[in-house]
Amino acid sequence: MMDWRVVPPLASLRAFEAAARAGGLSAAARELNVTHAAVAQQVRALEARLGTDLLRREGRHVVPTPDGARLAAALTDAFGRIEGAVRDVARDAAERPLRASMTVSFAEGWLMPRLGRFWAEHPDIRLEISPTPDMVDLRRDGFDLAIRYGDGSWPPWQSEPLISWKYVVVAAPSLAGDGPVGRLADLADRPWVIDPWGDEQRGWAAAQGLELDPERVVELPSHTLVLAAAREGLGLAIQPEGMVRRDLETGALVALHGPVPTGPGSYWIVTRPDQVSARRDAFTAWMRRTARAEAG
Repeated sequence: MMDWRVVPPLASLRAFEAAARAGGLSAAARELNVTHAAVAQQVRALEARLGTDLLRREGRHVVPTPDGARLAAALTDAFGRIEGAVRDVARDAAERPLRASMTVSFAEGWLMPRLGRFWAEHPDIRLEISPTPDMVDLRRDGFDLAIRYGDGSWPPWQSEPLISWKYVVVAAPSLAGDGPVGRLADLADRPWVIDPWGDEQRGWAAAQGLELDPERVVELPSHTLVLAAAREGLGLAIQPEGMVRRDLETGALVALHGPVPTGPGSYWIVTRPDQVSARRDAFTAWMRRTARAEAG
């Protein structure tokens, strides 16, 4: 275990190493972007702490004393190792995929149909998507951002609103019956399909006066399968309007109720306030632009 009490301040070690390697205080000052006086002061402080001379003047240059040469060699090696490790970590961080955690429904229903557009603009940014219903710890779990549904309160992370949905009840034309209804409760006797993470949809239905009868609900393991089942006429589905807009435009699905606002909840971009990432900022900026353009 390292005893930091015996290690002089890093600033004085840096100043001495630069001066010993460069052969002068002025050259060290230029390298460290400080003044000549600052380097001289740091070197004198280091010599006073260690109780020995580290540099001696020879003409217009300085050279290490025997003690100084031994310390300078160790510092140059140590600082070189640190520089190499920092470069390696920075390179690996730049080359690794951008890691994004998000809800399953958002990943399948909103992001995937639009992801090709992002890569067309940013072919150099690799993206690793982790669909999960649970909020992750961005720092501990190594994620650059998360997309979550709720009220935006996930301390200590920073949140900004992305999309506020309006829900719509959709069905295949074969299951549409007489078409749209004014009250959601009028659809109570129909079959329904929903995914296991559809608490928001269930709550929205309840707020509209319809408690979904478990006997009439088939749970499917993903948002993609829910939409596929709805298109095949296997049940009605509650969907964010933006996720089924293409189906409604093509006639693959018919709107039977809504769109109706979801309430206070919306999708949020969640990030670490202490993290700086140009790749993350490019991705979140693209999502914001896309969401605004589609909202009109």
